[in-house]
Amino acid sequence: MFRLPWFRPDPPTPELLRAQVRAFSRQVPMMYALVLVNTIALSATHLHSSPALLTLGFPGLLGVISLARLMIWWRARKTVIDHAAARRLLRQTLVFAGVLGCGFTCWAFALFPYGDAFGKAHVVFYMAITAIGCVFCMMHMRAAALLLTAIVVGPITVFLLVSGNPVLSAIGFNMALVAVTMLVILLISYRDFSRLVESRRGLEERQAEIQSLSDDYLRLANLDVLTGLPNRRQFFARLQRVTDAAAVSGTRFAVGVIDLDGFKPVNDAYGHAIGDKVLVEAGDRLSRDHGQPLFVARLGGDEYGLIIEADLDAEALQRLGADLCAALREPYCFPGVTAQVSGSVGFAVYPRAAAAPELLYERADYALYHAKQNVRGAAVVFSADHETAIKASGLIEQALRHADMDAEFSLAFQPLVDIKSERTVGFEALARWTSPTLGVVSPGDFVPVAERSGLIARMSPVLLSWALKAATTWPDDVRLSFNLSARDIASPEQIARIVAIIEQSGVAPDRIDLEITETAVMRDFDQAARSLATLKALGVRIALDDFGAGYSSLSYVHRLPIDKLKIDGSFMRGLQAADKRRAIVKTILDLCRNLGLDCVVEGVEAPEQLALLQPLGCRVVQGFLFARPMPGEQVAGYLAAERDAPGEELRSAG
Repeated sequence: MFRLPWFRPDPPTPELLRAQVRAFSRQVPMMYALVLVNTIALSATHLHSSPALLTLGFPGLLGVISLARLMIWWRARKTVIDHAAARRLLRQTLVFAGVLGCGFTCWAFALFPYGDAFGKAHVVFYMAITAIGCVFCMMHMRAAALLLTAIVVGPITVFLLVSGNPVLSAIGFNMALVAVTMLVILLISYRDFSRLVESRRGLEERQAEIQSLSDDYLRLANLDVLTGLPNRRQFFARLQRVTDAAAVSGTRFAVGVIDLDGFKPVNDAYGHAIGDKVLVEAGDRLSRDHGQPLFVARLGGDEYGLIIEADLDAEALQRLGADLCAALREPYCFPGVTAQVSGSVGFAVYPRAAAAPELLYERADYALYHAKQNVRGAAVVFSADHETAIKASGLIEQALRHADMDAEFSLAFQPLVDIKSERTVGFEALARWTSPTLGVVSPGDFVPVAERSGLIARMSPVLLSWALKAATTWPDDVRLSFNLSARDIASPEQIARIVAIIEQSGVAPDRIDLEITETAVMRDFDQAARSLATLKALGVRIALDDFGAGYSSLSYVHRLPIDKLKIDGSFMRGLQAADKRRAIVKTILDLCRNLGLDCVVEGVEAPEQLALLQPLGCRVVQGFLFARPMPGEQVAGYLAAERDAPGEELRSAG
């Protein structure tokens, strides 16, 4: 009949099918109720004029079927129906629309001859009003509405038009107009309904896509991309939740911080690809079942965080830490490469160490720092002694921030002695501090605090200028050694200040040894290399201090412009002829000779130590055996006495 595109029956989508079922579940029960009520009314008006089969039997059968369909759709109002069930239910609706439409139409035509004029008018009215009501109730299913129109409205319209009765013909003409108008409205309504469903489906798809992206962003924001472990953000969010829950329940838990020992040399020696694999493997090992409920996160770099939601005492935490460190010490085997690293761990227990999550983490981090400084490769649990040390460090930091450098700081100079010529070849400048509130503070106490707080950046240029000023009064063959901190070589601006101070000092750069530690290099190797290259271009010599006490990575020796190695004084304590430490010292001395590097042995305090070193080819030493650090004004007298006194007498005086 119709050729416009919106009259063509398009195959319904799953969303449209479900939308039709939802709409029908509200409208079809009303349609069947309308049919039943109208049928009962029509049967009643013809009860005495028509056969019982037409007034009771046939409409009764159709009514039972209609009532059954009404109940099916009534139950569908509160039932979640899948796509297959929806398609099946709508197909049944189409079939029953045809069957019941034909049945009621035939029944009405059969009843028409038995009534009087009013009865015939009732039949026409019944068919017209019932058909229109049913078509509008089925407007969301275009095929059923069209089928019902064709079966009911079409025949009655034709019947009225050809009845020969002018009134009935006029009614038929009116019904034809109403039918056309109704169909246009129905099809437009169906089109809009379909578009609304499709629009809603598109909106839901976009919302689902947005939600998926949001979930991905949330996941990425809370996961470490490399290891797949929770990241720093998620670690602190969980720590806050666990702390809040523990505050309510009164339970205890522990926080741990793990740092890989020796990771930087592995990363430098084998490249970032192997370094990344080590980080992934380390995370996997920490995530194993270690007998305790562990939440493991990667905090950044080679640092991992732990939350142990269990009430463990210090001994149990030490055992857990030992287990974790043992897992990290296992070789990391990759194709063509076997790497070796270890780990140190610090623990802090809630609420004994701290009650706030940030402070609890800081306490665990302090315990880690203590482990790396004293028992590398092991576990340390934050204790009351650490709390005392933190308070002492806090006092030192406050005093440092308000210190008058000129009034409170000074330099002491310790000789570096050539044991063959028994002459001093240089002095190492060492900082000394006498605080008006704290008294004399050991460099071992205030230098680490100055490093951590960043105050060392203000102190180094001042102390270097003092040391260079003192060196201008020494003989030209006596060198100056000065220690640079990790913060010094990590800052291009600081290096520029140091270069300017040296250039303005009047001391020849080739008389200056600038000492760095392995730890300072490890923090940012690339920046350290650039800083040392700048200093080397100036003409100074670079010494690697405390060699052997840290990781002793030979990659630093060949990749950095190193001129000298200083063997850590810890090798001298209790040194014996058959001691492994003596063999290590010999190996380092041989290495320096092979590479053309100078070598200084620190911590020589006894003649017996010197006697063990001399056969190894040791040339330059530093220690109390020759002299303790002395004020700058005593250096001239010391050098004069050295020129005048035999070596044995000089060592006795030292």
